[in-house]
Amino acid sequence: MTTVSRNWVLAGAPEGAPHFDNFRMVSVEFPPLREGGIRVANTYISVDPGVLDRLTRDSYAPRLQPGEVIDGFSVGVVAESRNPRFEVGDRVSSANGWREGYVSSGRGVLRLHPAVFSPPLTERAAIGALGVSGLTAYFGIRRVAEARDGEAVLVSSAAGPVGSTALQVARILGCRTVGIAGSEDKCRLVTDELGADECINYRAEPDLAAAISRVCPGGVDVYFDNVGAETLDAALMNMNTGGRVAISGQVSEYARIQPRGIRAVGEMINRRLTMTGFVVWDFLPHFREAMSEMREWIVTDRLVFREEIIDGFENAPAAFLGLFRGENRGRRLIRLVSDA
Repeated sequence: MTTVSRNWVLAGAPEGAPHFDNFRMVSVEFPPLREGGIRVANTYISVDPGVLDRLTRDSYAPRLQPGEVIDGFSVGVVAESRNPRFEVGDRVSSANGWREGYVSSGRGVLRLHPAVFSPPLTERAAIGALGVSGLTAYFGIRRVAEARDGEAVLVSSAAGPVGSTALQVARILGCRTVGIAGSEDKCRLVTDELGADECINYRAEPDLAAAISRVCPGGVDVYFDNVGAETLDAALMNMNTGGRVAISGQVSEYARIQPRGIRAVGEMINRRLTMTGFVVWDFLPHFREAMSEMREWIVTDRLVFREEIIDGFENAPAAFLGLFRGENRGRRLIRLVSDA
């Protein structure tokens, strides 16, 4: 029986862009399993760009301190149980971070029901399509932006796990969808595989606001923002009167020591815009109904969720750092067990 877990912890907060030296691997012995406890062996963990914000500052959650385990979601198998709610072999998910395994009272650990996580879905959907990434996109489009049939929806970081899902949710609702991505390859993915009407390669556009105007001649009704800074400014300059902006992430700002902020804020007044920041946990009471609808869309081939699987727990930091170089094509997961 395994008695030790390798964990990735914060070695020191980044100053600007993150580096491998900001992470350290440690080995931790499992405590004895008490009555009511479970021991879980993880099979997959997630790497998420929003974690960088917690490495450098307080956000909607407290800043991580040196020695604390890096944030992340996981799926795994119950290897030992003294809890009547869990049996050995149960598939579970949690937010216990970058760990090979953990001991828990069961609080915050979700048992994955086989009827939900069955083909064509796998257990990975619990930290992907039906997890935080997918649900952030769903609630951002449906509840925050309230996108409606016939409206024009613009999404930044459109090839990423949240942006790609947001585009598809908007398309399913009958919207005209336009993505912003960082390469021609990603733009082909956005249009050919995800079904967006248009995609802008921002790296090829000297004037992003003009590019948005070109592909959205009727203006933008909804902007789903994952990036912030110059991209947000360019979107604001193309919004229709009464448009809505849903702020999901600020990936361009996470590594800045001094965030740049918004320069086109005057457009909020001129165009009578509504801008709303949100986190997925705001909608926790509605997770079940959202997951049910999302699952139906996946099963009926209306929604595609892209995953990128990287083998080896030791590769978690490198996979995380690659997110900020635009290397990923969808949800990036680390596989801990070769036959998972």
